[in-house]
Amino acid sequence: MSANRKNPHNDSVVVIGLGRFGGSVAESLVKLGHDVLGIDSDEDLVQKWSEVLTHVVEADTTSIETLRRLGVHEYSHAVVGIGTDVESSVLTVLALSELGVKDIWAKALGTNHGRILERTGAHHIVYPEADMGERVAHLVTGKMIDFIEFDEGFTIAKTLVPDEAIGKTLAEAGIRSKYGVTVVGIKKPGADFTYATPETRLDRNDLLVVSGTTQIVETFASATRKS
Repeated sequence: MSANRKNPHNDSVVVIGLGRFGGSVAESLVKLGHDVLGIDSDEDLVQKWSEVLTHVVEADTTSIETLRRLGVHEYSHAVVGIGTDVESSVLTVLALSELGVKDIWAKALGTNHGRILERTGAHHIVYPEADMGERVAHLVTGKMIDFIEFDEGFTIAKTLVPDEAIGKTLAEAGIRSKYGVTVVGIKKPGADFTYATPETRLDRNDLLVVSGTTQIVETFASATRKS
């Protein structure tokens, strides 16, 4: 059993569990140019991802010896996306930790599962359903078109242009001084995303990409026009 790898790069990633979450993470990593090893115990999933990922192996990841033979300890990052099998999830994280993998991300089904994963060696816990629920709540109740919140309370969001800023440059509109948000970029209809400058003029149908603390971004979004 071998992943057929030599001299892995520092940004190489092993993704264990190729269901909806793990498969999506693995595919996105490949698109970003990373070397990815996908592992799953389901033969059908391994076959499904065999032409998409860099390397795909069918294996029992709860076995430290199996992971060692696959060279998993040579990877810089590991993502454990195992679904409803909590025992396999925990044992896999434990095996990765014992192998010395330095950066372990693990999907948790709930708070208790997450705590166990942390205690067995996971460095980062992901709660997909809870995170998505919070994100949807922001989109439903506010006027943000898209929303990403980071652990430290820093947010990047896509919003409309406030009525008061239409026809003005960013410098003239004074969005940062008034609201405290930074306009990172702008997307005009039919055009690609471009980085914003003080001279960027804001039109009615533009979309803004703004950043700042969650609270000030929400305040800014509430001031934008209804679509």
